[in-house]
Amino acid sequence: MMKKHQGIKNLLSIFVLLFLTIIVLYLSLKDDFDNIVNQVLSANILLLVVAFLFFMLYWFFKSAVLYNFTRKFKSDYSLKSAFRTQAITQFFNAVTPFSSGGQPFQIYSLKKKGLKISDATNVTIEEFVVYQIALVLLGTLAIIFNHILHIFPYDSLLSKLVLIGFLINTIVIIVLFIIAFWRKSNEFLVKFVINILSFCKIIKNKEKVMDKWNVYINNFHNGAKILIENKIDFMANVFYSFLGLICLYMIPIFIIYSLGDYISFNILEAIIASAYVMLIGSFVPLPGGTGGVEFGFLKFFGVFITNEAILRALMLLWRFITFYMGIIVGAIALNIKERK
Repeated sequence: MMKKHQGIKNLLSIFVLLFLTIIVLYLSLKDDFDNIVNQVLSANILLLVVAFLFFMLYWFFKSAVLYNFTRKFKSDYSLKSAFRTQAITQFFNAVTPFSSGGQPFQIYSLKKKGLKISDATNVTIEEFVVYQIALVLLGTLAIIFNHILHIFPYDSLLSKLVLIGFLINTIVIIVLFIIAFWRKSNEFLVKFVINILSFCKIIKNKEKVMDKWNVYINNFHNGAKILIENKIDFMANVFYSFLGLICLYMIPIFIIYSLGDYISFNILEAIIASAYVMLIGSFVPLPGGTGGVEFGFLKFFGVFITNEAILRALMLLWRFITFYMGIIVGAIALNIKERK
C-alpha cells in the first residue's frame, strides 16, 4: 500500500514537472520561435558534448564524496555504485519540491548495499553538509568578485533574490551545526515544539513523533561528529564538492561557444552568474526550481547577451544538459539492475 501511495506521489510530481516544463517552453519560445529553434539546431554538437562531459564531471565529484563517506562503513563499496546512486538521486531530486526525494532514496540505496540505517543516514548527512558548505563558499566568492568587478548592480531585484538565497543557505549550514553539536538544546527545542503541536491537535501520537525526532537528532549528531573528527577527510570532500560545482558552473561557456558566440562572457563571469542562479534556484519550492531557475538564468546572462534568440537558446540547452539529461540518465539507472 505504501509503495502504491509513493508511486502515485512520484507520478504526480512528474506530471507537475512536465506541466511546468511546457509553460517554461511556451514562455521561452512564443516571441521568436523560428529564430530560437534555428539557434538550437545550429549548435556545435562537439561543444555540447563537452558541456555534457562537464556535467558528468560534476556527478563524478559528487560520487567521489559519496564513495569516500560510504567506504568508512563498507570497505568494498565501489565508485561505480556511488555514481549509479548519485544518478538516481538526481532523478528523485529533480521530480520533488526542494529536492526532497533524493536523500530518502540514497539512504534506502545504501541500506540495500549492506549499511545500517543509522550509518546510511550519517553518510547522507555528511554529504549534504559538505555540499552546502561548498555551495555557500562559491556563493561567497561570487559575491566578492562581483563587488570587485561590478558585473551585476546591487540595487536590482535579482541581487536581492541572490542575497535571500545566500542567507537561506548560510542559515541552513548554521542550523545543521547547531543540531550537530548542541544535542541537549535540540532535544529541549524539539520537545517544546512537539508539545505545542500536540496541544494544538496537529500531532496525534506525541511519543511516536518524539522518538522519531530523537533518532534523527542522534544520527545527525553522530554523523557530524565523525565528519569533524576527520578534518583532512572533511576538507578533501568539501574540495571535491567545490570542484564539482565549478564544473557545473562552467557549462554555459561551452554552450555559448557552441552557438558561435565567443565574446559575450568569459569563464569567470559564467561561474559568477551560475553561482547566483543556483542561489536563487535553491529556495524555489518547485521540482528542479523550475520557473525560478530559468528566470534567474535569463536575467543574469542577459547582462552579457543582447541577442534574445541566442540568450534563450543558451538557456534551453543549458537547462536540458544540467537538468533534463540528469532525469533521463537517472531514470535509466533506476530501471537497470546493477550487476552484483
